[in-house]
Formats: sequence, C-alpha cells, structure tokens
Amino acid sequence: MDTRSKPWHGVMVATALPLHEDLSVDLDGYAEHCRWLVEHGCDGVVPNGSLGEYQTLTPEERSKVIETAVATVGGANVMAGVGAYGAAESRRWAEQAGEAGCGSVLLLPPNAYRADERAVVEHYREVARAGVPIVAYNNPYDTKVDLTPALLARLHEEGLIVAIKEFSGDVRRAYEIAELAPGLDVLIGSDDVLLELAVGGAVGWIAGYPNALPESSVALYRAAVAGDLDTALPLYRKLHPLLRWDSKTEFVQAIKLSMDLAGRYGGPCRQPRQPLTGEQAAIVRAATEKALVEGLR
Repeated sequence: MDTRSKPWHGVMVATALPLHEDLSVDLDGYAEHCRWLVEHGCDGVVPNGSLGEYQTLTPEERSKVIETAVATVGGANVMAGVGAYGAAESRRWAEQAGEAGCGSVLLLPPNAYRADERAVVEHYREVARAGVPIVAYNNPYDTKVDLTPALLARLHEEGLIVAIKEFSGDVRRAYEIAELAPGLDVLIGSDDVLLELAVGGAVGWIAGYPNALPESSVALYRAAVAGDLDTALPLYRKLHPLLRWDSKTEFVQAIKLSMDLAGRYGGPCRQPRQPLTGEQAAIVRAATEKALVEGLR
C-alpha cells in the first residue's frame, strides 16, 4: 500500500555514494544505485547527506550528485541535503536543488558552533527564502544543537519547515511534537528506533540500511506504519543488529560493508573516515550474513 502523499513521505533512502578506488565519485554507479533502490520498493533518495559523505565533496561533485539523482528517479523523489557551515551557503544549495527540480531539501541547524535559538530561527528563515520545502534535521549529538519540540513548533508556525527528521533517539518526542505542532510531519531519522516512531505517527523514514537490504527494510516500514506488529516486530528483531549501526560513528563504513556483502557495491570512504577495525568489521559481517541467510534482502 502506498502511504506517500507528499514528496518527503515514505522510505527516502539517505544514499551512500559509490567511490572509485582512487576515491573519485562514480556517478554512473550512483545512478544505478538510485534506480535499484526505487525498483526495490523505496520511494526516493536523499543525496548529499552524511551517509553520502557530503562534507568531503567539492561543490562541483555535490551539484553533479543532485543532478544525477534527479535525472535517475525524478525530482519529486529527491530530497537534497543542503547542510553547510553558513545559512548563505545552505540557501545556495537549496536554490540549486529547487532549480534541479527536487521535491524537498534536508537542512541541519547551524553546526559550526553551538547555536542559540535566535541563530537557529534566522538560519531556517534564510534558507526558506529559496522556496523549497524544508525538512529540518535534528541531530543534537553531532551538531550540539537540539531542535526541541517547542523550537520545531516555532519554526513550523512561521512556515519555515514541513517536517522533521528526528535523530535524537528519544521516541517520546513524537508525541510532544504532535501536541505542539500537529501539522508538522515526523520522519524517522535513526534506523534503530523505526518501529517506535512509526507507531508514534511517523509518516516517513530517512533511511540508512535500505542501501543494503531495501526489500526487507521497506516491508518493515510498511508493516510498522500500518500498525501490523505481527509482521513488523519479528522483522525488526532480525534487522536490529544492523539497524543500530545507523546511530554509531562508523555508520557509513558499516552500511557500505553490508552493501558489499549483499552483492551491491559499497566500496571505500573518503578521509577522515577510516576503515572499520577488524572487530567492527567482524560484527557487521556476522550480522549481515545472518540476515542474508534468514532471507532478508
């Protein structure tokens, strides 16, 4: 059943970015990956997010990644990451996304320093001037800025944001957000709280592990938002040893390794990310191989 009525709804995959062995961007490989995800049930893609290693890309690379995604799956199915150190740069990326035809953009709060509420509001005001629907991204662990339910309600009331990617891990927030900003869409931002936020009313998932196991991940999401716990809970338990890597520092490396093991191409990461340690790789490998043996795809 299609539960998607807006461009930011449904399973939007935060896409890993394939790199050649010399660490140059493989745009053909990226196009193939985006196409494969949609063919296997995902609703769209989120390029130039943390999983796509956007911080390491040149402006030309970032632009080409967006253009490739739009050309492959259609602009309405692309939520462009527009994170940057300053609001002016984020606005430029949002304008570029709008010109490319993206249906929405994903925007972190200011992350160069611990911004106060006034700075956060002005940041979202500036980027909103680009005229593209904004999905705010709450990741207080990495940004040191917490988009609290009260602050989100203020941003939504002013018309600056349409949804929130909730990555705090605090599933109680779904209910407070619904009370303070009933028109604001909550999107699952961390794979390992998918079931809890889906039951709490989330209407989308900005997802990591579908990069490796899209069909099982989509089946889990569909069952969870439908309230079919008989289907969702056993599947969630099987996937959770992998899903919890989405909240770890090494999430990009872990997901790329799982992609390799699942018959996709994950490949290397750019610095400063380093390869998984032997112990980390063994844990990811064992969990991925177990999932594949159990028929997860």
